Amino acid sequence: MDIIEIRTEFIDEDKDQPRYQFDEEALQELMNSIEELGLLSPIKVRTTGDGRYKIIYGNRRYKACKALNRPTIPCIVSTATDETEIYLEQIAENLTRSGFSPIEEAEAFHKLLTDPKFSMSTKYLSSKLGKPESYIKNKCSLLNFSKKVKLLITAGTDIRKDKLTEDQLIPIKDLPMEHRDSLALIIARDELPVSDVKKIARLFKDKSLSDSTKSKLLYKSGYELLETWSVFEQNKAERAKPVPEKATAVKKAKADTTSPSTAQEPAKPSESKPVAAAGASIEGQLHQLLASLPAPQPLDAEALQMQAADKAQLLTDIDVLLNSLEKHMAQWRRVKELVEA
Repeated sequence: MDIIEIRTEFIDEDKDQPRYQFDEEALQELMNSIEELGLLSPIKVRTTGDGRYKIIYGNRRYKACKALNRPTIPCIVSTATDETEIYLEQIAENLTRSGFSPIEEAEAFHKLLTDPKFSMSTKYLSSKLGKPESYIKNKCSLLNFSKKVKLLITAGTDIRKDKLTEDQLIPIKDLPMEHRDSLALIIARDELPVSDVKKIARLFKDKSLSDSTKSKLLYKSGYELLETWSVFEQNKAERAKPVPEKATAVKKAKADTTSPSTAQEPAKPSESKPVAAAGASIEGQLHQLLASLPAPQPLDAEALQMQAADKAQLLTDIDVLLNSLEKHMAQWRRVKELVEA
């Protein structure tokens, strides 16, 4: 592999290459290194005719050399002409370099997958770059976030204020846009670790919470959302606990006393009818439900003056109550229709 010196003015940047963001501080550090030690790694170019060359990779080194007014740059001259292979080589090279942002990477993958000039499958791209298909899909999912969120995404895993890592965004990438982008900004502002983001994501993916309740939760801080998640999970666990045997026996005894015919004399086998048995069971359930419902009372508006976390829990509990009542009403309306028929 021959390395030749090419005059700087004969080299052109590739405006379509995957990497276009260059950190000024890092560029200055590279310039200082070149001034002191020289350019240690050549750039790679291809001929374009008329004695000119276009960069395949090494744009940042080219920028540094040009800023230092170096007359020539050491180059490897490629004979490649296939645009797909050149673009894949550019991506592969940038994946080994620091500063290649997740969004630049995502846009490069998306271009290979969707641009008619390339039209690759995820499986083929995975095999060419040696990256799992899930890696490519997760990167592309970053493009679903708003421009405001994209500007905050940085490489690496360090949690920083008003910045976002890919790991922080993956748990919320499948949420509806109206929840996803707002949550991303909360996560960046409050520097939430990935473990906390996963908890909040589970809260917003829970189908028992209405969209209106979830929208109200977006006015909270990240830490308030964690408190809401904790209370919500505790309440869900309490509701999931089995009814104690003693309580079940009491309920059964009450149901039995509401049906005098069964208490006085059991029906003879020859007289038993499925319809009558079902009717008695429904009547018992109705009496039990009526006995358990308290009389409606006016609600005290002053009771709504409460802490923000309490309000969120109240809204959650109200949603659960309303869902339960609506199911009861639907069932009893059906029973009424059948009785009236």
